[in-house]
Amino acid sequence: MASANTDILAIDIGGTGLKAAIIDASGKMKGDRVRVPTPHPCPPDLLVDTLAQLVAPLPAYSRVSVGFPGVVRHGKILTAPHLSPEGWDEFPLGASLSAKLGKPVRVINDAEVQGLGLIKGKGIELALTLGTGAGTAVFRDGELMPHMELAHHPVTKNKTYDDYIGEAARAKIGNKRWNKRVSFITDILFTLFHFDHLYLGGGNTKHLKADFPSNITVGSNDAGLDGGAALWRLKNFWSSEEAPPRPGAKA
Repeated sequence: MASANTDILAIDIGGTGLKAAIIDASGKMKGDRVRVPTPHPCPPDLLVDTLAQLVAPLPAYSRVSVGFPGVVRHGKILTAPHLSPEGWDEFPLGASLSAKLGKPVRVINDAEVQGLGLIKGKGIELALTLGTGAGTAVFRDGELMPHMELAHHPVTKNKTYDDYIGEAARAKIGNKRWNKRVSFITDILFTLFHFDHLYLGGGNTKHLKADFPSNITVGSNDAGLDGGAALWRLKNFWSSEEAPPRPGAKA
């Protein structure tokens, strides 16, 4: 008798690209990943349709993991700053993708998925993703902590983390100054968290030249896909169907 399929479809939604791959239950990628540019603007229905087309050629899978560049709570999107200014508030991305693909779906912030693919599960660990914007995730002994949207927190008088080390800033000021800014941000994060380890991920890690201390590691850019397996191992994960309504949320 054939064993049940336990493979996972891992989707990484970025401001510039949509990536997907089939991974096994341990997070090992099976075959090549697929990628298309992220449409702009990208309202919810367009994203769901584009993802369905992207993953159609991939082999069979039993469940889906999604990393999304914004605030996610219980499978619903609260913010989508890099996709579209309208249509995302309280959009049930998890339920919508599940209905489209016919499989159970778990959705969390993309930096959190990357972190799940990088952390060792010991002490206070942070993930900082460097791409269109700057994503962050915090873990304690392998447990995912409540999400903090540091990307939109002021780091200077008139710049947020996104403004300071996002792709637009790197393109404007050049890699040398951008590297100094990234180092400055890692110092700030250590002051805030006194982390045991910080993992740097995202597409712009290829531009890093800074000499980091031993407790800061540049991780694989595929961690956003690999972490999809760990997402299904999280305890006390609430789907949109299981979660109580958010105070003040739409009925």
